[in-house]
Amino acid sequence: MKFRLLAFALLLSGGVSAQNPYISLQGANETAGGLTVAQPRTILAVDVTVEHDVTLSGPYARYAQKYLGVRAPLTDKTVWSVTGAQIALLDGDTYLNAAAPAPASTRVLSHTASENKFARLQPDKTDMTTPALEDAARTAAAQIFSLRRHRIELVTGEAGENVFGEGLKAALEEIDRLEQSYLELFLGKRIVSTETRRYVVCPQADKKQYIVCRFSPAAGLLPDTDLSGDIVLLQIEPSGVAKSDLEAGPKETQVVACRVADPSTCIVVSGGREYARAVLPVFEFGRTINVALPRRK
Repeated sequence: MKFRLLAFALLLSGGVSAQNPYISLQGANETAGGLTVAQPRTILAVDVTVEHDVTLSGPYARYAQKYLGVRAPLTDKTVWSVTGAQIALLDGDTYLNAAAPAPASTRVLSHTASENKFARLQPDKTDMTTPALEDAARTAAAQIFSLRRHRIELVTGEAGENVFGEGLKAALEEIDRLEQSYLELFLGKRIVSTETRRYVVCPQADKKQYIVCRFSPAAGLLPDTDLSGDIVLLQIEPSGVAKSDLEAGPKETQVVACRVADPSTCIVVSGGREYARAVLPVFEFGRTINVALPRRK
């Protein structure tokens, strides 16, 4: 018994250890701490990243061609798209733990602080009437051209010799911010957000394809049971070459059972497009071998 415990400890420290993702002890084994039972398994983390692109139409969009000479989107639009995926091992007993998914992010493609509100024109406090929409658009366009003239005057020095250095920089930044606010009234704005969701897949020896989730360009990521979206599929292609140089010969009597993982190709596909590919050790498609225990010298 002592010999087996010592040999088993040497085996753990020499090669078949919990730090090796391609081979692991299997079945019941005696250790210095008592009887242990191991059943190697592979857990995969599939991270799917999607982008949400929202276009908000400006209140003066229909007058953009008339007063600015450019076309603008006339209706709001929202589109989801899959931008990428990652596959990694998720196992607390190995050193190949999958890192946490990237946090969600949002960016507004403009200089304004508000994500869903547009700037307002400074009201004329001497006039109590409400201008028509086209009149307000004409006024906003006039403000844009006025801001551009002021910018040129500052850059060329026509606005005065006392505006320079940090003061000039601050003035130009404020003009840019105001111009962007007025332009958004015509051209609208875009809000782009990105999020990553993690799905856990436990492979089975008799199954090589797994529906991770579903995806819809109108609604984003959906549960795998929602048939309104396209399938996001994980495909596992075993190599069939699971082997180890540690396998004992037929004459060895002191052996321990170990499971050798198969270096399988894991692929994430959706809508006919491949988003991720990785070669990872999958125990479910591997094989069990006997490893000879070290002999006492």
